[in-house]
Amino acid sequence: MALTTSDTHDGTSTSKADNTAHWSGVFAMSLCVFTLIASEFMPVSLLTPIASDLQITEGMAGQGIAISGAFAVFTSLLLPMLIGTMDRKKLMLILTILMGISGSIVALAPNYTAYMLGRALIGVVIGGFWSMSAAMAIRLVPSNKVPKALAIFNGGNALATVVAAPLGSYLGSIVGWRGAFLAIIPIALITLIWQWIALPSMKGKAHEPGSGNILKALKSRAVAYGMAGCGTFFMGQFALFTYLRPFLETVTQTSVSTLSLLLLTIGFSGFIGTLIISSILKRTLYGLLIGIPVFMAAIALILIPAGNYVVPVALLLAMWGLVATAAPVAWWTWLAEAMPDNAEAGGGLMVAVVQLSIALGSTIGGILFDADGYQSTFIASAAVLLISAFLTLQAYRMQTK
Repeated sequence: MALTTSDTHDGTSTSKADNTAHWSGVFAMSLCVFTLIASEFMPVSLLTPIASDLQITEGMAGQGIAISGAFAVFTSLLLPMLIGTMDRKKLMLILTILMGISGSIVALAPNYTAYMLGRALIGVVIGGFWSMSAAMAIRLVPSNKVPKALAIFNGGNALATVVAAPLGSYLGSIVGWRGAFLAIIPIALITLIWQWIALPSMKGKAHEPGSGNILKALKSRAVAYGMAGCGTFFMGQFALFTYLRPFLETVTQTSVSTLSLLLLTIGFSGFIGTLIISSILKRTLYGLLIGIPVFMAAIALILIPAGNYVVPVALLLAMWGLVATAAPVAWWTWLAEAMPDNAEAGGGLMVAVVQLSIALGSTIGGILFDADGYQSTFIASAAVLLISAFLTLQAYRMQTK
């Protein structure tokens, strides 16, 4: 079946038939997300054997996650300026091939340098894929189906978040850490074949001079407020989420098995939230973007007095996972609506904002956790989440003026 697209005035492309939905392509992209996220977080559960085999410290092995985040930021900032008129299908296929190469380099790494090179390469794929995701959804389905397509994309993200760490740990115990990374390669190959068959050709048109500058998007006050609201949301989320484990171990005093069960609960509730959020987005986008951080701020504050009790903590964390994991779907939908004519540049900007905000939130949360305990971290998380709600409200007012 020959699938083609045509260019639009903005340099992006949409299907010739506006009502044509390439759902097989959407699910191929979801499988790509699953493989990508599994690759990104696989080292979390394999740090000890990686460090032992490569004769490095666990902290050095953990830098493999940090370097992928750094390269994701650089790629997301530069890619919109570099791809020009390149067929976006071809770009996706190249990124998927790079994902498989990254897994091979890491799995066969003879030393630390090669390991970090492989991890940097997966960062390039992360930045490239996520900066293109909203624009890809716009091209693959009609506009009223974009939230559903983005939810399917993020369904792969949520599922990988649930299974990546335990799956990596299990495979590592059976076939070793190198075997766990080699297991990514056949999945990447299946993803590549599926994308090659299911994705339509999506040729771009030359951008107007300066349109590749992603910071130009911030000239719109609505977009600037929205990006600030998005950044503070992820900053507040990860200021708390990063330190859940020490909180559960020292305050709730959970056993290792209970801790694993609680983390799994967050993952599964997040997967459910991702499945149902697209139906709510049809009714109220800004209601979710403003309501979710307010709800999460309330949970952060209630966790302080409830922290000693396992059952209330489990219920609160389940609700946290339900909305926090699904929230990126709402933000990508916002991007598709706020910047429909330049979704690629907007996607690059959003990836950079999110990655930097996660790093900043984790750092601030850690400083407060060490200095004043978990209460300060949770209060700061709640405060930043409320700021996110306020900034998003301003974005809404600017957009509806």
